Amino acid sequence: MTDAADSSRLERRRAILAAMLPHVPFDGWSDRTLRRAAADADLDPAVARLAFPGGAAEVIAFWSDEVDRAAVAAYAARDGDGMKFRERIAYLVRARIEALAGDRESVRRALTHLAQPQHAGLGMQCLYRTVDELWHAAGDRSTDFNFYTKRLTLAGVYSSTLLFWLDDESDDSTETWRFLDRRIAGVMRIPARRQKLQQAGQLFPNSRRFARMVSERLREGRVG
Repeated sequence: MTDAADSSRLERRRAILAAMLPHVPFDGWSDRTLRRAAADADLDPAVARLAFPGGAAEVIAFWSDEVDRAAVAAYAARDGDGMKFRERIAYLVRARIEALAGDRESVRRALTHLAQPQHAGLGMQCLYRTVDELWHAAGDRSTDFNFYTKRLTLAGVYSSTLLFWLDDESDDSTETWRFLDRRIAGVMRIPARRQKLQQAGQLFPNSRRFARMVSERLREGRVG
C-alpha cells in the first residue's frame, strides 16, 4: 500500500470514528452503529467495512491507539525533560484520560464491549499497547525483566484510575487526579514487585502472557 493510500485510509478511519462516537452512548458499539457512522460521513457501508474489517471492535482498538497518540503528543508539547519519572507517568496517564473527557459514556460502553469473551483478548492488547506507549514516551528503555513489571504495574494504575474517573462527579475530575496520585505510589514499588514475581517465576516473554496476568489481577481485585 502506498503512502497516499495509507493516508487516505487513515483519514477515512478517523472520519468514521468521529461520526460514530456521538451514536455510541445511545446505540452502543455495534456494526449497525458503524453503518450509521459511515452514512453520516458520506461513505458507502462497503468502504466502512474495508476500513474496519473487524467491525465495531476494531473501531474501539483504533480509537484506543488514537488516544494513545494524543496523550504522547500532549506530553511532547509539555517537554517533560525536567520532570521526575513518576511525574512523567502521572502526566501521561492524566493526559490520556483527559483526551477521553468528551466521550465518557462511549468509554464505558467500550469497556463493556471489550469485556465480552470474544473481545477480551483485544481489550488486553489495547491495554498493553497503551501502557507500553506511555512508558516509552516517559523515557523507559528497559529490555530486561523490569520492562514487564513496569508495564504490569502501570496497567493496574491506569485501569483503576480510568474506572474511578468514569464515576467521578467532582469538578474538573479533581478526585480522579488525587486518586491517580495515590496510585502512582505503586509505580515506585516496582523493585519489590519485581522480586516477588521473580521468586514466583512469573516471566513475561510476550504480550499474551502479560495480558493473562493483567486479566487475573483484575478478576482478583488486585489492580493498582
